Amino acid sequence: MAINYLYPKYEIVRNPNRCIKCRVCERQCANEVHRYDPELDIMTADETGCVDCQRCVSLCPTRALKIVETDNRFKENHNWKQDTIEEVYRQANSGGVLLSSMGTPKDYPVYWDKILINASQVTNPSIDPLREPMETKVFLGKKPGSLEMDAQGNIISKIPPQLELELPIMFSAMSYGSISENAHKSLARAATQLGTCYNTGEGGLNKELYQYGPNTIVQVASGRFGVHEDYLMTGAAIEIKMGQGAKPGIGGHLPGKKIGEKVSKTRMIPQGSDAISPAPHHDIYSIEDLRQLIFSLKEATNYTKPVIVKIAAVHNVAAIASGIARSGADIIAIDGFRGGTGAAPTRIRDNVGIPIELALAAVDTRLREEQIRNEVSVVVGGSIRSAADVVKAIALGADACYIGTAALLALGCHLCRHCHSGRCNWGIATQREDLVKRLNPDIGSERLVNLLTAWSHEIKEIMGGMGINSIEALKGNRLMLRGLGLTDQELDILGIKHAGR
Repeated sequence: MAINYLYPKYEIVRNPNRCIKCRVCERQCANEVHRYDPELDIMTADETGCVDCQRCVSLCPTRALKIVETDNRFKENHNWKQDTIEEVYRQANSGGVLLSSMGTPKDYPVYWDKILINASQVTNPSIDPLREPMETKVFLGKKPGSLEMDAQGNIISKIPPQLELELPIMFSAMSYGSISENAHKSLARAATQLGTCYNTGEGGLNKELYQYGPNTIVQVASGRFGVHEDYLMTGAAIEIKMGQGAKPGIGGHLPGKKIGEKVSKTRMIPQGSDAISPAPHHDIYSIEDLRQLIFSLKEATNYTKPVIVKIAAVHNVAAIASGIARSGADIIAIDGFRGGTGAAPTRIRDNVGIPIELALAAVDTRLREEQIRNEVSVVVGGSIRSAADVVKAIALGADACYIGTAALLALGCHLCRHCHSGRCNWGIATQREDLVKRLNPDIGSERLVNLLTAWSHEIKEIMGGMGINSIEALKGNRLMLRGLGLTDQELDILGIKHAGR
């Protein structure tokens, strides 16, 4: 026992003078941390199950609780930290692969925080977004190289299918199964109200959400879960998932305990069976194979839907994106290594892939150099945390951004990083009915709308300060960015100058 013992990471601090033994904490904790002892007439806590989700703290009526990180530590040094030692003990005990949720917590550089935005002063005056029009609408898809007009001046060029968004932000792929039905409803309703899109992820689409089809991106992943003709025709666009930022090069695994009746029907797999997505698509081993799937999906939908190819940000991402642009894809989605996930092997999440900022700049540069930038739109995700990140991403060359973790935070996520357990106390990353109902989709969608409404205002304010009045004029405008504390090589990849130059 002693050799396997790990002291709990968190401690429950209960103020006995405030605690009224109402047992709300006991009823609300899915991890069964809190318990009432009738003999002693006190509340106790088993901290071994605490994940610091803050549910008990938030709902305690007398503010009698707080959760603190324990100060009981192993003897550390710079090479062997507490987490590293604990992980070795866990694997020595179990012989298993460590699983983690959400993005990497490692202290890697966040380039968004090292990029500053320029502002207009005199010769290029700023714009007041309250009094002058600001265009945040974007169209995602192939753009024609030239336009042809008839004698009356009407455009006769055929425009390929486009995704029309009122703002350059979409909700990224999160599958039904990894997140709850109420979370999906919240995303779908918010996307519809905002005039943008949400992504089904690789779990198919619940029939109840077909009504939101014009604002839905349907995903085709390696497991082909829930993919059929009606599903493809319902969406506004189709996304082929080749990779994911939090786990590049590997597939997915949704445990059978999350495959209830509704998830089973949606994914078209037996109830209670594990949903395993293989690492590769077993019909794609080259750009030519990818091209065949792209045009198969276009044929199946009568060439009415733009096709997105989603890839993880990896070292040769620019060359990969170039091949995808030539394969017939309309949009490329690139997911950086700080992106969230419901479950990923810890070692892969924390060590594989590259930051989205560097990947985006490299891809945009490569496509421009090859003069094929108009052949494809670029969407990026993987730790887009604010309106400023969106502006910087578009100035680096993106057409639009995906947000995932920020959307979950708006729904109530507290980043406790235990999505893979299926015991989300906030009703988001769970299929337990008693927990799912904790997330009210009416309230959830309202909070998402509030978030992106606020971001939209901030984007307009920032663009106004830059003297720019449209997303199109901002796109790829790296002259408006400067780096701070970056090496010459980093500045070269990002394609920006250092602050002060």
